Amino acid sequence: MNKQRGFTLIELVIVIVILGILAAIAIPHFISVDSDARIAKLNGALGAMKSSAALAHSSSIVKGFAAGTSVVMEGTTVTMADHYPTADTAGILAASQMSATDFPTTGGGAAAGSTLTVTVSGGSSAATCAFTYTNPATDGIAPTFSVPVTTGC
Repeated sequence: MNKQRGFTLIELVIVIVILGILAAIAIPHFISVDSDARIAKLNGALGAMKSSAALAHSSSIVKGFAAGTSVVMEGTTVTMADHYPTADTAGILAASQMSATDFPTTGGGAAAGSTLTVTVSGGSSAATCAFTYTNPATDGIAPTFSVPVTTGC
């Protein structure tokens, strides 16, 4: 008698049910990875801007420049206001070497108190996934950075 061996229908159904349960558990974890990546990218940009502002400030002070004199950092001219980079693409974005493509910005300018809002490209908005850089109001005061808003990253 020739006996064939294989899986029964019940065994196949049980395997399919187990795979379905595993997929239902794993899919939400993969969905949140996008959001976590945007939050990490935003925090990285904030750290880069803080470091760049401090380096540009130090360079301006050490070289004895006047408050509004531009500095050159790694071959890039950085516009300054009150010994800190201005809140625009020629200032803080140039100092931190950040791309406006990866980090879209709104607002900004060279005037005292100008605020530049930085977002992360890829499905986020300034209202829900951003931070701000604000020019110092007067010389001798550091620029301010807002706490990153990450509710909609």
